[in-house]
Parts: sequence; C-alpha cells; structure tokens
Amino acid sequence: MSTYSRKSSTPDSNMKAACSTETSIKKTPMLEISRATELPESTLCVACSADGRFLGLGHSRGFSVWCASSLLCAAEWLQDGLEMTYIQITRMAEKAYLLGTVDDMGVARVFAYHCESIHLLSVINTMENINKRSICLTFELSEGGHYGAASISCNSDVWLEVYHFPSDAWLKELEMEPSQNQDPDSSADVEVKWSPLAAVIKIQPPKTPAGTELDGPLQVLQKNDFLTHCLALDKDMGSSQWDEQPFDKEAGKINESLRLCTHHFLLPCGQLPGDSHAKDQPALPVSVCVWWSSSHNLFHYLLRKSPKNKTDVEPMLDVLWPNAKEILCSAVSRCTRFIALGLDDALVCVWDRQSGSPLSVVPVSAADSAFSRMQFVDVRPESADDSQTAATVCLSVLCKSGTVHAVTSGRGAPSCTAQLNERPKDSGDIPTVIAPVPFLQSMTFQISTPCSPVYALNTKLQTLVIQGEQESSCSAGRQSQLFSFTFGEHGIMEQYIISHPDSQRQNTLEEACNIYLLQRALSVDERSKAIAHTWKQLQDTAELEQQRHS
Repeated sequence: MSTYSRKSSTPDSNMKAACSTETSIKKTPMLEISRATELPESTLCVACSADGRFLGLGHSRGFSVWCASSLLCAAEWLQDGLEMTYIQITRMAEKAYLLGTVDDMGVARVFAYHCESIHLLSVINTMENINKRSICLTFELSEGGHYGAASISCNSDVWLEVYHFPSDAWLKELEMEPSQNQDPDSSADVEVKWSPLAAVIKIQPPKTPAGTELDGPLQVLQKNDFLTHCLALDKDMGSSQWDEQPFDKEAGKINESLRLCTHHFLLPCGQLPGDSHAKDQPALPVSVCVWWSSSHNLFHYLLRKSPKNKTDVEPMLDVLWPNAKEILCSAVSRCTRFIALGLDDALVCVWDRQSGSPLSVVPVSAADSAFSRMQFVDVRPESADDSQTAATVCLSVLCKSGTVHAVTSGRGAPSCTAQLNERPKDSGDIPTVIAPVPFLQSMTFQISTPCSPVYALNTKLQTLVIQGEQESSCSAGRQSQLFSFTFGEHGIMEQYIISHPDSQRQNTLEEACNIYLLQRALSVDERSKAIAHTWKQLQDTAELEQQRHS
C-alpha cells in the first residue's frame, strides 16, 4: 500500500521511492484462493471446530455443517422464518460434535452432529409465556461439550445460567438412534426424547448487602467486611438503566447500558477449592469465573451440582479477586492457569490461579484509548501444573482506537510492551481503519462486510475461510461465496513459526522423521525453483566464459 507525504521531493527521490515500493511488493508473497463455494442465503456467522475438521455456518432458515477440507455441506438443519446469528461447534467424541446456536429472536439451542445427521437435543430458553419472554444474549459451550453458559435477559433482569450436559447419555442415545428415524421432509427428530440438561448455577449481578449503605471512602475503610468493601468499589447501576430493552433492533446490537457479564470456564489448577476432586478428569471444567460490566471484581464459582428442588438458590461465591480499576476485557490461557484482565487507565493485570495472586500488573502506553479485546498468544505452558514453563506469558491487546499492543510479563522478569501498528493521524471519531493485507492483495473478490467480516481461522489446517462477494458473469449483481486460503501452501507462515526446545525433545525419532519429510514435501516447489535458478546461473556463466575465450 503506497504512502504519501506532504513534504516536497525531487523527481529522483520519487523515482527511488517508487522503485523501492515496487521491489517490496514483488517480494511480498501472494496468497491465491485455495477453494471457493457458494454459500447459503444470508449467511451470518461461521465457526470452526478445534480439531479443524468441520465448519458450522449459521444462515437464514437454520444452519449447516460443512467439511473444512473440501468445503462440502455434510448436513443441515432448516426451519422457516428463523435466522441463526451465532454458532459454535466443539468435539464431544470421535464421531460426535455439539453445536450451540442463538437465533435472531434470542433463542439458544444445543444440537448434535453425528453420522452425517443433525439432532436437536435441547432448547435453552423456551418462551412459554410471551409476557415473560427470556432472551439469550450470549451462549457458549465449554471445550469438549460438558458444560454450557447462557447470559439471559427477562423483564429488565440479566443473569448467567450454567448448565451441565449429559454427554455420556447423549452419546449412547445417538448410537441407538439411527438416521432413518428422521423425517426426510423435516430437520426435526421424530419421537425422540433426549436426556435433559441440568442447570448447575444461576449467577446474578452482585449487590451490596442490605443495611450496609456507604456514604463515603472513609466509611468504606472503617468496614471490616471484605466482600462489602469490594462490592462498594463497583459503580452503582441505577434502576433507570435496567428499564432499557436488552437488544436495540435499530442499532442491531445489545444495549451497552445493561450490566452484561463475561465468563470463562476453568480447568483444574491444583490449588483452588474443588481442584483436588478433579484429578481423574483433568479436561473437565471445575469452576467458572465471571465479571460484570462496570465492575472491579472477578468472581469464581465452583461447578457444584445444585441441590434438589432448590434451583433458584443464590450460588455461593468461592473466590473473589479485586482489582484497582474497572475491568474492560479479559482472556484465559490455554491451560486456564492464567487469567488476564484489561483494566481502565491502560493497565493489564495477569492473575495466576496456582498462587492465587497477580503474576504481574503492566501499564501500557495507550492511555488515550480504552482496551476492547485481549488474547494469549504464547503457546506455552501445556500443563497448568508445569511451573517451570510458566515464567513468561505473552498477550495481544486491542484498543478501541484500532491500535494493537504486545505485552510480555512474568513473575521475577521485566515486563515489556510494544505497539504493533500505528494509530492513524487525524482519524477524528473513526475507531477503525480498513487496510489491505499484503499477501491477500491478489484477491478477486470483495469482503461482504469489511467492518464485521464473517470468517473463521482453522489453526489445524492453517486455513482462513471468509465470506466474500465475487462478480458473476452469468447473473446481474454479486453472489455470496465462502473462500478458503491455506497459509501453508506457499510457506508464508514459516517465518512466524517458533519452535521451542521443550517440545522438540518430546518428539520421538519417528515423529521427527515424519516432520522432516512433511517439511520437505511442502517445500518441493520452492526447492525446484531454486535448483532451476542455480542451473540457469551456471549456464549464463559458462556462456560468458566461452565468449571471453573466443
């Protein structure tokens, strides 16, 4: 992408700049489209399973499951007058996957994909009474499909419900239920009663205990109740804000005035309550951490089974982590040992669940813009109990201004931050900038919604799938398609791959040979070009030598 300057320059300098720009463009590898296929009408969302095998596409009249490698539709679930606005897919067993969806009416559902068939297992928020209509704001499945969490709004109240899925029972029922029992003219199962899911806990926004009104900071310091002190730090959400509707149809998004929550499922870590009872099942979540908008506090709840006939009992708070500033965003490491919080005033706080204390608090030079999103980018540690490989964590932090910062921190080690991109000057109120990606400049299509693209990253296949519109010669206008780009085909990602000595030592001789042969097979085209170039240089040199002797 060319850059223009206001300073005067000579023709020679302009020529040199143009030549350097052209040289840099030539050196930039171009990524061609690997595959393309026509999408269903009004595709609104796409998700990829963690194992990289399947894609879930939400669209008008339902959703469909696609094979990620071939981009072929494997199965679909359709219902007239329904649009899927959110979809998630996770592997439940070798040949079974769970899907969580939310439609345009705020109804959340749980499906199973098994033996090329889709089965509706449960509806999370059924609307039996129109006057008490519950709307699902967010819905998420835990990895492996053992738990699910839905943020529900009803009559200006908002809460978080966590469910336990009977995975073993569902797998047995799926094996006993052949696809012939489905009506060929409908996506719904015929006379199938699936095992019901169980509500584990219902978490509501915390409130200051009655009779503990606090008039000022001095009175807060005089209180001995630690919980009351922490709750007093949270901003007071007036009752007028709770009279707003949860979803603004004109704006097409959730009203920000509601006190929404963000949650993360946590695996056993060895130190917190309940972790000692989960040694036999280390892949199952044992707790959930929650923070509410306009809050300073991070709450932890154990995933206990609720007592019989007492599903509405307020859950017991197990751990509370207070923070000096308001929480704006959060992220959890792959092993869930570390929880990163993006705080107000450009502070990043990383909590260590194993010690129960902050690993580090890092100020970022982004005081002019609030954090909007963060993500762990370090591939280690593999295990939450491995303290030797947990000395340093790396984070990527996105600001509302569009700038991205890299944060590296650790206990006993100096923290460092780096800004990965420049904030545009004179941007005014424009929060984002749309710029071409260098190796995607040869694209022959346009992204359907550049400000909010429909895409998914397949880390296993190193593939990007994205919705685009390509001009059609046989029909007027454009048609929506799904395009696939494979990064490994031309070695574009090789310069960004970091190999760790710990992981290399764990490879057996057979695995090392397979990796070497795979790398040789992927680089055969580049090596062939290099050999041809070398032979041409030898031929040219030989011809010059012959001409000089003659």
